[in-house]
Amino acid sequence: CQNTIFGTIFFTMGKISQSIVIVIVGLLSWQDIVAWTDSSSKIESRNPLFGVVGFLLTSPVSSHQHYSNRQEGGVRTSMVKGWLGDIMGGNNNGDGGGGNCVAKKEKELKSSFQELVSQDWSSIRCQWEEHSDLSQELRQLRSHSLKDGKGPASPLHTLRIFDNDGDDNDDVRVTLYRDSASWCPYCQKVWTALEEKRINYRVEFVNMRCYGDKTPQFLSVQPNGNIPVAIIDGVTYRQSNDILQVLDQTFTGPHHPPLSPKRNSDLEDRANSLFRLERQLFGAWMYWITSRDDASARLKNSFVNVLQQVEQELKYANSNLDGSFFLGKDVSMVDFMFIPFVERMLASLLYFKGFPIRIKGGSNADNKLYPNVNKWMDAMETLPSYQLTKSDYYTHCWDLPPQLGSCITEDDTYQSAINGIDGISWDLPLKPHNGGIEPDWEWCNNNNMNANLEAVERLTFNHKNIIKFAARGADTNNNPFTRYSAPLADPKA
Repeated sequence: CQNTIFGTIFFTMGKISQSIVIVIVGLLSWQDIVAWTDSSSKIESRNPLFGVVGFLLTSPVSSHQHYSNRQEGGVRTSMVKGWLGDIMGGNNNGDGGGGNCVAKKEKELKSSFQELVSQDWSSIRCQWEEHSDLSQELRQLRSHSLKDGKGPASPLHTLRIFDNDGDDNDDVRVTLYRDSASWCPYCQKVWTALEEKRINYRVEFVNMRCYGDKTPQFLSVQPNGNIPVAIIDGVTYRQSNDILQVLDQTFTGPHHPPLSPKRNSDLEDRANSLFRLERQLFGAWMYWITSRDDASARLKNSFVNVLQQVEQELKYANSNLDGSFFLGKDVSMVDFMFIPFVERMLASLLYFKGFPIRIKGGSNADNKLYPNVNKWMDAMETLPSYQLTKSDYYTHCWDLPPQLGSCITEDDTYQSAINGIDGISWDLPLKPHNGGIEPDWEWCNNNNMNANLEAVERLTFNHKNIIKFAARGADTNNNPFTRYSAPLADPKA
């Protein structure tokens, strides 16, 4: 159903229950859908109208049993099934499945669904604005926070201004070019460091090659198209590590905490050693995740050996440096080098290799294998800078293959739960820590109403683009879809 309304919303929003998706389908403006289907004389799998009907008929009965037992606008589900049967199989009058029968049935479907959908996008937006549980923060997201760059951080920010006493808060000396979908790990570590050091910055969003093209404007800045890129005080830097070093050396003082240890110190030697260890861990993970292991489990053992070294280094930090971070009690550049890739290792190795590292509750006693890695992750997740940039297992398990070329499945034990197709993990009420698979995001306070209102805000604000994308199969110009390796990616739709 990748060309249907449901497919787009499901892919875009990630973890969302089927019951909420059905409500969202019910909120679709009929005028929006019809506008993209009027030019088509037959219903086929690429037609968005067929996609919506198909979703309503094929979703599990337990999620929306009321649809089959109620009558809306004179249409019963059984009647719709009959119509679809006629459309797909002909009218038994020699019509051959097309012609007047199809046009008649499509007209009946349009009329019936127009009565079923009683509200348009603007009325839904008005209800959202008047909702008693709507927070001031979410209400002012578009009008204030995103516009002036202040307030709580959001991945949608294109301008970020920190309220640093004594600083010229209107002075923006950094422009960061990062990926639009927040998939890139190299962009993530720069983005996280900017937030942690409270540096004012602008953002220019750039497509990754796996889901879009580079603009001529960006290619004039970075001819090879790689990201991230940063312009700092008018100078362009094209490597993530170079960007981090310049940021840490340029922005100092009480409002910009240092991320690197003092020069010629024992901690500097430790940091350099840990930087090398991070590259070893990355290499071992990359070989294993993109390959099929042999009978001796050589690739797995290689990764485990390096991970055990990381575990011992974090144990040393806990015992001798009085902190859960690699260099002790304060987060450092070392942590920001490790975190983007460890985050992706946790998700991908569980999904493709059935190899768990993170256990619910982090450093609980029941995790006997990597307690210090878990404790470090717990510490990282207390940082607002990391909370902003962190992603979920489902996203990583689907965004890594198009970036890496492929990820090889050797153990699919956890795949159905991560994908939400096991009949348990995505059903409401949600199970704590997804049944022990993925730790909850405790900082979100698990407020379902806030999550619902945020989802409605995103959909109502961006509904025109969502409809246009979902209905691209009805393009009357017969333009071929632009193919990218990332599922559903079609930025030209």
